[in-house]
Amino acid sequence: MTMLMPQEAALSDEAIVKMAETALADIAEVKRSVGTVIFGQESVVEQSMIAILAGGHALLVGVPGLAKTKLVETLGVALGLDTRRIQFTPDLMPSDIIGTEVMDQDETGRRSFRYVMGPVFAQLLMADEINRASPRTQSALLQSMQEYHVTVAGQRHDLPAPFHVLATQNPLEQEGTYPLPEAQLDRFLMQVDVLYPDIEAERRILLETTGGSEQKAEMVMSAERLREIQALVRRMPVSSSVVEAILNLVRSARPGSGHKEADTHIAWGPGPRASQALMTCVRARALYEGRLAPSIDDVMALAEPILQHRMALNFSARAEGMSVRDVIAALKRDVA
Repeated sequence: MTMLMPQEAALSDEAIVKMAETALADIAEVKRSVGTVIFGQESVVEQSMIAILAGGHALLVGVPGLAKTKLVETLGVALGLDTRRIQFTPDLMPSDIIGTEVMDQDETGRRSFRYVMGPVFAQLLMADEINRASPRTQSALLQSMQEYHVTVAGQRHDLPAPFHVLATQNPLEQEGTYPLPEAQLDRFLMQVDVLYPDIEAERRILLETTGGSEQKAEMVMSAERLREIQALVRRMPVSSSVVEAILNLVRSARPGSGHKEADTHIAWGPGPRASQALMTCVRARALYEGRLAPSIDDVMALAEPILQHRMALNFSARAEGMSVRDVIAALKRDVA
C-alpha cells in the first residue's frame, strides 16, 4: 500500500514510532485528567481534542447546561494553556476582543499611544455564545483564527502559539442572534455537536457535582509539549486509500459532481479546506486512539463534524424535512 508523507517530514519509521509512543502516553494522561471532571461526553472530548491536536478551532453546538464551558476550562488546565473567556453579547465591540490603543501622558506632558492587548491574546480562547454578537464583532475573530495575528492602527501583533478558539453556540434560541457567515464557519476545523448525556453519566453527574467538593483537572501537559505533538501529527503517514476516500467524500458533497444525493439536495458544498481539515484530523484521531496511521474508518467518523457546517441544503431538501446529517450519511454509504 502506498504511504504518502508530508514534504517537510522526512522522518524514519523508527523515529515516528518512538515519538508517537511518547505522545500516546501524554495524550492518555490528558484523557484521564479531563475524565475526572467531564462525564459521559466521550465523543465531544475526543473531537475537541482532535481539533486541538490538529492545530485548529472548533465550534461546540448544544443546549445550555451540557458543560460546554466546563469542557473548555478543563482542557485548558489539562493542556497547560493560558485560557481566557469572552461572553459574546449584542453590544460587544471588536476592540473588546482584539484590544485598543489608549493615550498615555508622561511627566513632561508628552502624549503617546499605547496598545492594550485584548483577551484574544490567549492560547485557548473560549468564545461563549458567539452568534449573539454583531457580524462586525464576529469578523474581528476572522483574521485571528486564520492568520494568527491582529492588526491595530496598521501595526501587526502576533498571537501566542499555540492559539485555538473553542466557540459555543446555542442551537435553540435564535431570536436576537446573528448567524455566523459561511466564511467564518469555514474557519472552524469542525463542528462538535454536544448532546444530552446517557442515564449512567447523568447519575454520576448528580452524585459527584452536587456535594461539598468537586473534582478538579490537573495540568499534565505544557503548551510546548502540545506544539511538539501537533508537529508530529502533521508528519504521520497517510495511505493513498485514505487520501482517495477523503477526495471522493468531499467532492461527492458538491452539487454538479454527478452524485445523485448532492445534485438533488445540496445548494452548495465544501471546498478544498474541508479536504485539508479531514487530512489533518484523521491523523490526529489515529494518534488519539493509539494508532500510528489513519484508516478509512477515521474518515467516516469525522465526516459529519468536518462537513456539516461547510454545506447547505436546497429548498426542496428542507421542505422534505431532510437534514445535512442525512445527506452526509448517504454520501458515506457510497464512499465506504
